Amino acid sequence: MIIDLSLILCKFENYTKSLKSDSMKKIVTALFVSGLICMTEAQVKTPQASLSAEIEQTVGLTKIEIEYSRPNKNNREIFGDLVPYGKIWRTGANKNTTIEFSDDVIVGGQKLAKGKYAIYTEPQAENWTIYFYTDNENWGNPQKWDASKIAAKSVVKTQKLDQPVETFTISFDELSSTSAMLNFSWDKTKAGVKIEVPTNDKVMATIKNTMKGEPTAQDYIAAANYYYSTGEDIKQAKEWIDKGIGMNPDPAYYQLYAQAQIHLAAGEFKSAKQIGENALAAARAAGDDHYVRLISDLNEKLSKVK
Repeated sequence: MIIDLSLILCKFENYTKSLKSDSMKKIVTALFVSGLICMTEAQVKTPQASLSAEIEQTVGLTKIEIEYSRPNKNNREIFGDLVPYGKIWRTGANKNTTIEFSDDVIVGGQKLAKGKYAIYTEPQAENWTIYFYTDNENWGNPQKWDASKIAAKSVVKTQKLDQPVETFTISFDELSSTSAMLNFSWDKTKAGVKIEVPTNDKVMATIKNTMKGEPTAQDYIAAANYYYSTGEDIKQAKEWIDKGIGMNPDPAYYQLYAQAQIHLAAGEFKSAKQIGENALAAARAAGDDHYVRLISDLNEKLSKVK
């Protein structure tokens, strides 16, 4: 449909002349101009063929953010055809894929400073080379590839998938408090690189700083549990959890369970048995069947210790 603006303006002018009130003319003119602006500024909007996506994942205490576009397979042959082997790929569609780390990390065994990077890949039939590139503002690949901008790279083996993945997908898998696998999946191919984060360093720093001040009962208990779970100084863990529990007139059964475990690890069997019995009674009173089973298993283990 073609709009003849000159005809509209002519009819509008004739109409306003027929109005007797100046104030009415002003109101009608304002409404007309407003409508005309909306007509001239209107635009057709359609979705992109490859939709954009954002991922935010916390690994341990480190935040990782990814922005990328997700093309579809659409019955095409992907790797070795649409995405040629042996050539740099933007690892998605449209603007280059980016990843941002809140802390220094280790990627594929290499140190990588915190910050934002473009992810480029070089697919091969049996392996991929994954690049973390400092220039992260490109539409697709850089006009000129600059090896000096490669902050880290890793060669990883590919996996053959039983079922094809229709939409290109980046995901974080095999998550733990210290690492995650960054995986790329499309069609029947999957490739991934391990990312390690400095959780222990960050936790130890917070414990050290907190203990210099005025730690709360929960601070002592949290620090003790971390020392116990990571195999740090068990005597220090026992000292802290005893202090934390002692500051709480009515400790929870799950706190007593942790205290009993730490006493057992420290070789304090007599006190561990007494704390375990108190924890079991408290868990039963609270009606927490899960902890009743956990504490019962611990107490059975303690009953065999002489």
